[in-house]
Amino acid sequence: MLRDCVDERGGRMGTYLNFIGLVILAAFYAVYIGKMILQKRKGIQTDQMAKGKQKTKVFYIELAMKIATYSVVAAEVVSLFLVSPHLPQTLAVIGVVLGVIGDILFAVSVATMKDSWRAGIAENDKTEIITGGIYSISRNPAFLAFDCVYVGLLLIAFNWALLALSSFAMTMLHLQILQEEKFLSKAFGEEYKAYKSKVRRYLGRK
Repeated sequence: MLRDCVDERGGRMGTYLNFIGLVILAAFYAVYIGKMILQKRKGIQTDQMAKGKQKTKVFYIELAMKIATYSVVAAEVVSLFLVSPHLPQTLAVIGVVLGVIGDILFAVSVATMKDSWRAGIAENDKTEIITGGIYSISRNPAFLAFDCVYVGLLLIAFNWALLALSSFAMTMLHLQILQEEKFLSKAFGEEYKAYKSKVRRYLGRK
């Protein structure tokens, strides 16, 4: 009977953590979609991933990243609804903390970028290089936020399929960062080179 009681409490806790995971996911993409809507009203196309580009390496990386990020969201939702947690609750709680950090970090990153924020490389848009605020300690805080949410949700509702998709998505995000660095070096020259020499790719100052 004691074991049944413990199992029941553990089941309720798992359900509760999964619900929090769904809230984390919803909040993250509410920021994403909300920003897109606000920019659309200003005539700005936020989503530049694999759009209006020649079939170059950048195009295929962005296309793969787009497929990966959409696929992992579907896997996260299914996992949070249907998959029972396999990891200790302590790790799931750490996942919640990471997810919340990711949400906050993403919201701050998008707000700080103002109308220079794009999803993908905006080859034909005139944007500014942002180096203040959160960007003074991370060159890619929005990508770091994605990673925090991916790892957080993985810890909350771990399964091997989600691990594979999350790993693939994080790899594609990293490859996208490398492509954006090349673009920014060409677009902003010495200004970006100086910024790059002071701030690390993911977190910290040099």
